[in-house]
Amino acid sequence: MSTRSPELPALSWSTDDMPDLAGRTAIVTGAASGLGLAITRSLIAQGAQVVMAVRNTAKAEHIRAELAQGPGEAVVMELDLLDLTSVHRFTAAVHDRFAAVDLLIGNAGISSQSLTLSAEGVESQFATNHLGHFALTGLLLDLLGRSHDPRIVVVSSALYTSAALDLDRLDGTGTYSPGRAYNRSKLANVLFGRELHRRLQASGSTVTSFVAHPGMAKTPLHTTYPSPALRLVTKTAAALIGRPAEHAVVPILYAATSPDASPDSFYGPTGPKLHPRVQPAAFTGPGRDLDAARALWAKSQQLTGVHYLDFDG
Repeated sequence: MSTRSPELPALSWSTDDMPDLAGRTAIVTGAASGLGLAITRSLIAQGAQVVMAVRNTAKAEHIRAELAQGPGEAVVMELDLLDLTSVHRFTAAVHDRFAAVDLLIGNAGISSQSLTLSAEGVESQFATNHLGHFALTGLLLDLLGRSHDPRIVVVSSALYTSAALDLDRLDGTGTYSPGRAYNRSKLANVLFGRELHRRLQASGSTVTSFVAHPGMAKTPLHTTYPSPALRLVTKTAAALIGRPAEHAVVPILYAATSPDASPDSFYGPTGPKLHPRVQPAAFTGPGRDLDAARALWAKSQQLTGVHYLDFDG
């Protein structure tokens, strides 16, 4: 799905317009397949060193051998965003290995899962898609602050506009809907990305936070739905209107690398499937709720135990 805003014209930008990324270090979550792999390929093609933050390291190592054809390089490191112990272990390893990080792309996510809970008692889609990235960002913020033009890109979905955030029912109690839970996690992504930028600015940080989405993309995400009927519907929709991953990630890469990208816009794809343009859009509806963003930040700190960028304002 694309987000359109008539007052914001589409941008003619492609991966050919990406700057040289030699000497830059990027971390991409969920980098072994789908959107994450497409992002990784593009960053490496421009010379970046990319940390592939993945659950399945054996699979990622196999892919890394192919990506080693450069000019950049890939490094495989284990990360399970559903497990906060894994997040802490990963960030400690990153600190041991790298003096600075230039780019963090929070791409990994799960969709339309049957109800399962994290160790903290939080529904797994919210815990993976938002809480894991919230903790990861806070634990890497010092390394990002040592870089020139450091950026964080939070990958969300245009479906955030149909979501409601109930911070008192993060365990999925009541009538659980996998689809609604996914949309809620994507709203959390938007609120987090925007609140992160607001707090970074208030702190005087050089780090910038962006939010982007891939629209309807052809990725393995659609094969995980618990309902056979839903798998069939989404497979059919992806075949008709879905973009191949390498084209769906164009707006994410724009937010990650373009000097013209603005944190005030929500970037997504528009136009032909194989030749998309970048569509900047205004944040709308629940994505503009500042009180909800503040409450989400406080709840995320409570649930993860990771505290950063605290201020009154």
